[in-house]
Amino acid sequence: MRAFVVTQYKEPLQEADVPEPTVGERDVLVRVEAAGLNPLDEKIRAGEFKQILPYKLPLILGNDVAGTVIGVGAAVRGFKPGDEVYARPAADRIGTFAERIAVAEGDVALKPASISMDEAGSLPLVALTAWQALVERGRVRPGQKVLIHAGAGGVGSIAIQLAAHLGAHVATTAGASNADFVRALGADTVIDYRTQDFEQLLTGYDLVLDSLGGETLEKSLRVLKPGGKAIGIAGPPDPAFAREAGLNPLLRLAVTALSRKIRKQAKKLGVAYEFLFMRASGEQLRQITALIDQGAVRPVVGKVFPFDQIPHALRSLSQAGIRGKAVIANS
Repeated sequence: MRAFVVTQYKEPLQEADVPEPTVGERDVLVRVEAAGLNPLDEKIRAGEFKQILPYKLPLILGNDVAGTVIGVGAAVRGFKPGDEVYARPAADRIGTFAERIAVAEGDVALKPASISMDEAGSLPLVALTAWQALVERGRVRPGQKVLIHAGAGGVGSIAIQLAAHLGAHVATTAGASNADFVRALGADTVIDYRTQDFEQLLTGYDLVLDSLGGETLEKSLRVLKPGGKAIGIAGPPDPAFAREAGLNPLLRLAVTALSRKIRKQAKKLGVAYEFLFMRASGEQLRQITALIDQGAVRPVVGKVFPFDQIPHALRSLSQAGIRGKAVIANS
């Protein structure tokens, strides 16, 4: 089976012949027809998560998949060969930059009927991130004010639509060339991050979804109203994440230290900071599917690359200009 693997951290991906996936009794074997490209893939390749995600090398990358079921484990009841599905495999079972992948049944959902395979392949990681930030943790309600950074990006383009569907007033940061694009997604207020300072223009927000970290995260705390919450997906990780991830005591201490400054700033302002490392969930994908087929949320695919260009495509993520998600098509 063909796949693209990390053989050494910080080295380019290599194409290789790898063993066929092992299909457990509760696994679904999927022929990969599309796979989303995510900054997470590049961060894993660069070794940025090797302390908290201790993968064994060589490692097949890829965190999004859409494709066709070609086999099921003996205990699988919800899927059958021929079903068109999509999924974000669990963090310890990634590997969608391959011709086939086995995914736990609980992480898989039927593909939305109203969209293409390429569009479906763009969705799982970013849609689940937006859902877990806005619905599960943020509990966004009609009339609340939500700030979503990098609104033209993969997570941002879905989060804007979801927040608007939930009835929130949505502000976002984006370049001037993307202002009309993010407004069409549902943004009410657009801040040009190149020429405007969102901290000076926004106040009294209930929730911030931050995908940038650093100074942007610190400033985001100051646009929240008392009791508001900033959810960061770029870090730093917090103690709750360390506990949920089952990290050893030494790593827990290190993670606590990494986020101490931002948590202290949040507490002083009377707001909260949480780190979100999204998890796989077929049940949440089914709810997202309903929104897509109702027309409430639409995928945004900025570019499609052929399978054999995966290394080039991954490098291209660092270049500006792709709206929404880049996708690999394996057809």
